[in-house]
Amino acid sequence: MILFLLAYLGGVLTIVSPCILPVIPFVLARADRPFLRNGLPMLVGMALAFAVVATLASVAGGWVVSANQYGRIAALALLAVFGMTLLFPPLADRLMRPLVAVGARLSQSADHAAEDSILAPLLLGIATGFLWAPCAGPVLGLILTGAALQGASLKTSLLLLTYAAGAATSLALALLVGGRLFAIMKRSIGAGEWIRRGLGAAVLAAVVAIAFGLDTGFLTNLSVGSTTALEQGLLDKLHPRDNSAAMTGASPSMTRTKSADEKPPGENEPLPIQGQLPSLDGATEWLNTKPLTADDLRGKVVLIDFWTYSCINCLRAIPYVRAWAEKYKDHGLVVIGVHAPEFAFERNVDNVKKALSTLKIGYPVAIDNDYKIWRAFDNEYWPAHYFIDTQGRIRHHHFGEGEYDESEKVIQQLLAEAGNKNLPTGIVSVNGSGAEAASDKADVKSPETYIGYDRADHFVSPGGLVQDQSHVYAIGPMQLNDWSLVGDWTVGDEHALLNAAGGSIAYHFHARDLHLVLGPSAGGSPVRFVVTIDGRSPGAAHGVDIDAEGQGVVTMQRLYQLVRDPGAVMDHTFEIRFLDPGVQAYAFTFG
Repeated sequence: MILFLLAYLGGVLTIVSPCILPVIPFVLARADRPFLRNGLPMLVGMALAFAVVATLASVAGGWVVSANQYGRIAALALLAVFGMTLLFPPLADRLMRPLVAVGARLSQSADHAAEDSILAPLLLGIATGFLWAPCAGPVLGLILTGAALQGASLKTSLLLLTYAAGAATSLALALLVGGRLFAIMKRSIGAGEWIRRGLGAAVLAAVVAIAFGLDTGFLTNLSVGSTTALEQGLLDKLHPRDNSAAMTGASPSMTRTKSADEKPPGENEPLPIQGQLPSLDGATEWLNTKPLTADDLRGKVVLIDFWTYSCINCLRAIPYVRAWAEKYKDHGLVVIGVHAPEFAFERNVDNVKKALSTLKIGYPVAIDNDYKIWRAFDNEYWPAHYFIDTQGRIRHHHFGEGEYDESEKVIQQLLAEAGNKNLPTGIVSVNGSGAEAASDKADVKSPETYIGYDRADHFVSPGGLVQDQSHVYAIGPMQLNDWSLVGDWTVGDEHALLNAAGGSIAYHFHARDLHLVLGPSAGGSPVRFVVTIDGRSPGAAHGVDIDAEGQGVVTMQRLYQLVRDPGAVMDHTFEIRFLDPGVQAYAFTFG
């Protein structure tokens, strides 16, 4: 119920976001009609269309993207017709009668229909729903990421519909106020025809803005900070999630630290029973072991670690998990890593095998490419640790980085409960290096930033992101946490692909460490690159994957540490220029 309340309130808040601007002309164009038979059906159609399109886009494949594109084109044409009938009714009638009879009739009915007809406003609302692209703040990000990870469900569709209903509520108030205002203007100055033409021009301007991507480019960038703080405040109060590594906005399913109701166990305090160990049968493959079942693990203390190999928070937790596995392997502890991919390339088992070798992981790993184990645990986070006793009962869990001492004490307590004698004492001492080194949390002021258009934020190249098309980008004016592409790139939903050598990515950041998830060309050819910090070679601030001159090579799909600043942390402008084409860029993380 709390999620539905958050979804509704998040939708209501869209009225103060610039991303609502393109659809307002479509709504206000009917403000002078009776609300119940015109405005309300239009808003209902808009909410339903948005919920259906967003649901399909979050869980389905490429065919939905194509279908949605055709739907957007049809909707743009329909609403352009509608704007023309408002602006030039006689001309529109003459031009469109022989060519687009259906569209013309619908447009005419939207403007001239009898008051008892709700079909025209309903269909115009559906067209508007195809075009509306709300700014993806924390609330909408929470819903969409949950849908992608947990699969299609009635709950997902209802949450999206609730979000759209919240937005429709705000628009309804604007419609009612606008209707009264227009009525007053008509009575006072007799300006009905000019109001009509002004609305027609606004509708056409909105169609042009959407057609050129301004609704998802300029307006999305303009919206940064407009409603995000309000939405995050609602999330913190109603659905607490403390992000442990400056991950905000579109990444609600990434890591967090414990919330207030997850108190660490005290010394010798009994651990509660939180449920039974779910089935592990959903694994598509097992590495470092034969397939394991819940029955196989009876009599053992088990640590389940949900991770994915390009997640920086997972990489920083792995040295502790690896140390526990080694320290307690002869005392009844079994560690199982459940690899649940975030990006498509992480579904490639060969990539996971290379990561296991690089990270020196020798304990069993279940490949959870279908998220069946993830859903069986009702998990939401990377990394997530679940502690299971010898009777197969979950006794403790921890989400995100940190509190490693408390986690090890839980392991010791469960092993002692099982009757293990002569347990090793003390707490492991871990000194991670490279990407595994602990984050300097106090000085991290830059959030995880995705490059694919599904979750991109703070992008400032002029013209915004162009989806799924080759486009030449230029650097834009960057403030803290803004980023730009330079050169010929094709930006997909998950990553950006460089089409020609010489392209670059620039980011204005504040952190000790900067990482970038990269992959080589589709054929696997290495991609050379050069990094600069504030226009100079990084020198002593170079990360483990480049030298002091900033030179490096992308050889496989993984996270690359590019900056590790040994000095005082301050704002810097980072740029990575690729000397070869074909690189795939996914996401920035910081530490």
